[in-house]
Amino acid sequence: MKMVELTINKIKVKAEPGMTILDAAKSVGISIPTLCHMKDLFPTGACRICSVEVEGQRNLIPSCAYPVYEGMKVETNSSRVLRARKTIVELLIENHPQDCLICVRSGNCELQNLSIKYGVREHRYAGESRQHAVDLSSASLERDPAKCILCGRCTRACNEIQKIGAIDFTNRGFKTIVTTPYNKGLNVSDCILCGQCILVCPTAALREKSAMKDVATALEKKGKFTVAQVAPAVRASLGEEYNMPLGTDVTGKLVTGLRRLGFKKVFDTNFAADLTIWEEANELIHRIQTRGILPMFTSCCPGWVKYLEQNYGDLIGHVSSCKSPHEMLGAVTKTYYAKKMGLDPEDIFVASIMPCTVKKYESERPELSGNAMQDVDAVLTTRELVRYFNLTGIDFDDLDSDDFDSTLGESTGAAAIFGTSGGVMEAALRYAYFTLTGQHLDILDFDAVRGLTGIKEASVDINGLTLNIAVVNGIGNAAQVLDEVRAGKSKYHFVEVMACPGGCINGGGQPIHQKQDKVIKRMKALYEIDKKMVKRRSYENEHVKTLYKEFFGEPGSHKSHEILHTTYQDKRKIK
Repeated sequence: MKMVELTINKIKVKAEPGMTILDAAKSVGISIPTLCHMKDLFPTGACRICSVEVEGQRNLIPSCAYPVYEGMKVETNSSRVLRARKTIVELLIENHPQDCLICVRSGNCELQNLSIKYGVREHRYAGESRQHAVDLSSASLERDPAKCILCGRCTRACNEIQKIGAIDFTNRGFKTIVTTPYNKGLNVSDCILCGQCILVCPTAALREKSAMKDVATALEKKGKFTVAQVAPAVRASLGEEYNMPLGTDVTGKLVTGLRRLGFKKVFDTNFAADLTIWEEANELIHRIQTRGILPMFTSCCPGWVKYLEQNYGDLIGHVSSCKSPHEMLGAVTKTYYAKKMGLDPEDIFVASIMPCTVKKYESERPELSGNAMQDVDAVLTTRELVRYFNLTGIDFDDLDSDDFDSTLGESTGAAAIFGTSGGVMEAALRYAYFTLTGQHLDILDFDAVRGLTGIKEASVDINGLTLNIAVVNGIGNAAQVLDEVRAGKSKYHFVEVMACPGGCINGGGQPIHQKQDKVIKRMKALYEIDKKMVKRRSYENEHVKTLYKEFFGEPGSHKSHEILHTTYQDKRKIK
């Protein structure tokens, strides 16, 4: 391939044909600011903050959308370019709420960073600004159109990556806004509350609905037995907020920090992930042996379940009836553990620390409440927990490491990988193979279902039974598989779907980033935890065995169905 030779800031650059100025500059360490740009998506050149000066061109050129050509001469920091960028930032600020000191994104806001970078120190363009009400209708997300800078990243994440279409641009000129159809609340839109829009939003126009006050109230209330549980993906990402190397496992510090907040017990959601495998894998085996509805879909991701209910309600029978792991742990805590410890379930407050925003919605679903009592009382995202630590003066860097409370704390490596795309599938296969053959599966790493490919598939031979499996990475890839199932053409027996690309490690409640390498390193961190575990198969969890012996009897029993399973509904008819 013949390379294109050009000059950027008097530096000779060789670039591949078709490469944009932005990427060519990045290849030699020259940084150009962006707002609307999203890697791997077709460039729009809408915000113009990435404008550069190209010799021979009358106007400034958007570097994110303009391809390089032979002999091109580019200046990325000429006085003309810098003045233009500063003007763009000043205009955005004048139409933006002046509340940086009390904004949840203060210190992590791209508009704020640009205003600092370009030395914006005064208001030069006073005039009318947009006024919009904050959308608080959703159980998981808050939408503040007044803080929207119309970069379009949220709409592209929703429409092009997730393929949901819950939000988009409407109106023109000064009246342009990003909103839901008919400007209704998120709660009545097609939004699945995955929170991917939050991760790409440069400001606080989109944010999670905080449960910090509910948790603080419970911790201070006398007589409340407060329990925290931690999802696997949180421990592989929270360290990023404290400038630790990407993928650092902070499990021990996390447990200590939660105890410092005042939680009486800190349980590991991984315990319930193992429990989920006992139930879900046995459900799969039962369906195969009794010619039940196949393929069976996993039900660990509430965003995926919500999508299925809203768009493919006729396929509800394919989804596993198992609750998600954190809901299972909440249910077990308020039944088995409460009885064992002589506690009144009404006095127990369970807070889940999750990488996910839609878990907030899930915890309030009436289908997941046992005896009119929620299994989980509050959900804090990874970001919320960091804010809570900061609020209470907990210096995370200096915390010692502690262990989870053992009664509901033991887990295996199979549970750790639940936080990655393909992890639930791997864990279930390890269990199903042993149950059907009576032998341990020697090769535990299923490379075919790992990584960030949209649809990953494999076939596994189990005693002559060829088990065809698929892993859907990101809800935007689900329709292809679902349409085949609906048409009766699917070859699969078992399908895992995670709404967020990469799985829970890239959930809507995780530390905000714009780099894919962070997702990959988080995934590697969970796989490393799995590899280091002495026990890597869910059926090796002795505490889960004890739980069945003392309480449930066996997987799939009437009691386990009553407490660990639920029902879903076709919501296409209820809109």
